[in-house]
Amino acid sequence: MTALLIQLLTGLAGASTLFLVAAGLTVIFGVTRVVNFSHGSLFMLGAYIGWTILSRLPRDPGSFALGVLLTGLATSAIGSAVEMVLLRRIYKAPELLQLLATFGVVLILQDATQAIWGPADLTLPRGPWLRSAVMILGERFPLYDLILIATGPLILGTIWLLFARTRWGTLVRAATLDREMVSALGVDQRRLFTSVFALGAGLAGIGGALVLPQGSANLQMDLSVITDAFVVVVVGGLGSLTGAYLAAVLIGVLQALGIVLLPKATLVVVFVVMACVLIVRPHGLLGRPLTATRTDAAAIAPIRPATPALLWAAAALLVLAIAAPLIVGPFVLSVLTDITIAILFAASLHVLMGPGGMASFGHAAWFGLGAYGTALAVKSLAAPMPLALLLAPIAAGGVALVFGALVVRLSGVYLAMLTLAFAQIVWAVAFQWSDVTGGDNGILGVWPPAWAGPASFYWISLVLCVGGAILLRRALYAPFGFALRASRDSALRAEAIGLNPNALRLAAFTLAGSAAGLAGGLAAYAKGSVFPTTISVGHSVDALVMVLLGGVQTMAGPIIGAIAYTGLFDALLLATGFWRAALGACILAIVLLFPQGIAGGFNRPGVAGSVKRTI
Repeated sequence: MTALLIQLLTGLAGASTLFLVAAGLTVIFGVTRVVNFSHGSLFMLGAYIGWTILSRLPRDPGSFALGVLLTGLATSAIGSAVEMVLLRRIYKAPELLQLLATFGVVLILQDATQAIWGPADLTLPRGPWLRSAVMILGERFPLYDLILIATGPLILGTIWLLFARTRWGTLVRAATLDREMVSALGVDQRRLFTSVFALGAGLAGIGGALVLPQGSANLQMDLSVITDAFVVVVVGGLGSLTGAYLAAVLIGVLQALGIVLLPKATLVVVFVVMACVLIVRPHGLLGRPLTATRTDAAAIAPIRPATPALLWAAAALLVLAIAAPLIVGPFVLSVLTDITIAILFAASLHVLMGPGGMASFGHAAWFGLGAYGTALAVKSLAAPMPLALLLAPIAAGGVALVFGALVVRLSGVYLAMLTLAFAQIVWAVAFQWSDVTGGDNGILGVWPPAWAGPASFYWISLVLCVGGAILLRRALYAPFGFALRASRDSALRAEAIGLNPNALRLAAFTLAGSAAGLAGGLAAYAKGSVFPTTISVGHSVDALVMVLLGGVQTMAGPIIGAIAYTGLFDALLLATGFWRAALGACILAIVLLFPQGIAGGFNRPGVAGSVKRTI
């Protein structure tokens, strides 16, 4: 019993730090409606800046509190700069485009942090008071953890007073409910949004500084904490601070107790909880349905089918792709194989995001299921390559059908986070079920047969991936695709004319999962192995970036996005050690120059300037 109590208290201490990050994310989203993927980078910067400040101050509690406060002010200034320089330009752009922009910021800040502080982990020297402990039921418990436990409610109460008892807080709450009305009353939204972003960034920075006595500042902090923070925000309810605190406590305690009670399930318990909450309460514990903005309609406006000139250009490009093995060397051929696989992967996600109107943060789950299905067929059943590749879309599509039946009634960020939860569960199973999947050692030796050399396998990938993308495009311009778009635009009107929106969305979910599974099966052969990283959050983000870079409104978008992103990634990786910053800068440039994506920008002349005109 004592051990459980200690773990409970440890979970509460971790919950306070997690709440600080989630609270900042909640405040920013509640007012600006920006899904700020770079919030984890502000947390990471808080840790590094906190280390720089605290390591130079005396080791007493007062100096520690001063250092944490200064860290919060520094990250608040950085967050304000990001908001004024970048986000202010794209507030009226689609929400997913804002997500793409903040992902570019993540890449830039990662390289900037490494350039300033170096790649090594930084540990804070701890004074005597940070090493002290108190006795609880005969067990020593760190004093600092008790301080953290008290910090969470203290911060929650302070933010509540700020919002409930100040004019600024009243304006923030009003903007959360109706931004256009607040603007009509003469409130300067730019200043209001900047101040909100500064508050959220400051909370993230304070959270980063507070974890230093228990760990270290490292370059992996950003992506690891942002996933947990998104989970907390979504479980609590988007825009609800009280809900975020309750969710942080729930998740922090479950994580801590899971180490003792369910050690093999610690990687999935958080996402299982999120999945259960969203299935029962689709808007989180204390959340409310989000009202759509007027930019949503513009984001999904249809684009005409490709012009004859574009079709001829695509045909010429296809001819060059077919002739590539006769022209390029082995390395370029391997990159081209990766690009063909990326095209089908991105095209499958486009089916959900474009005509289906369903954002997915966990699309790598279907890619990974296809890859593992193929690899297990080869290693366990000695299946030939055609049969192993056939099993990939069957396995991924079958699981997508079951999962989709549970989630198609959700929409927006809630659906996206539920797909992320499922992807993390699949990743945890692949990581921990080592008897079947090989765990982190992966499944090795999944090579094509002798008759399918590099050139032959490239042609096979080209036929399957480009053919699959063409079939997806054909489905989206068939009656099914038009019915799917009708259900996306107005579910009530679609039902009135006899359509079944949920059935259409489920069909799209299954189709997209099958296509992504085929891409995963080809990737298993292309790499000769499969690892849990195939299902990682980063791989899902790659697919999102491809679709958003190209443009979500047209089928050419994900194809162009896949070529651009994969080509840029490989080229910059070879050209510079700061490839993340360079790639992030390219992404930001594309976001600002082509707000509707590369393909959307070329299909709609003048769109690139529309965002500037709406500022």
